[in-house]
Amino acid sequence: MRNSSPSRWLLLAGGVIVADFLTKAWVLSAFQPHETVAVLPFFNLVLVFNAGAAFSFLAQAGGWQKWFFVVLALAISAWIVVLLWRHANDRLQSVALALVLGGALGNVIDRLRFGAVVDFLDFHVAGWHWPAFNVADSAISIGVALLVWHSFIHKEAPHE
Repeated sequence: MRNSSPSRWLLLAGGVIVADFLTKAWVLSAFQPHETVAVLPFFNLVLVFNAGAAFSFLAQAGGWQKWFFVVLALAISAWIVVLLWRHANDRLQSVALALVLGGALGNVIDRLRFGAVVDFLDFHVAGWHWPAFNVADSAISIGVALLVWHSFIHKEAPHE
């Protein structure tokens, strides 16, 4: 197998950042905070700001969480870049890491710009709403799912 450069994976991460930024820019220009538009019987577009993490974890923590999540995401992003450099030839793992990297940095941009993450995708059924999310969150979730899949299909031999 020829050596692969991590630059193509960094380009994928950059694509996630651009897609995330553009979709959020559109929502910010088209919606007022908490405005909701029904698109399908199970899907709305809504503009909300999440100062916390997934499922609004620590959203009401008083402000310190912004910097906690920024530093955490930047540290994880640096680690992911190292992993991309080391495993650039492993396509599945690299795609997964690039998706997580792009998503993490997309949300960092929001935290630095607004102090919170812009969320706008609202899925619901029978009156129950999944927490609103965005393109960056989707990329992170898909990336993590691919990493889990990768861990199952690429089990290392036990050391004796």
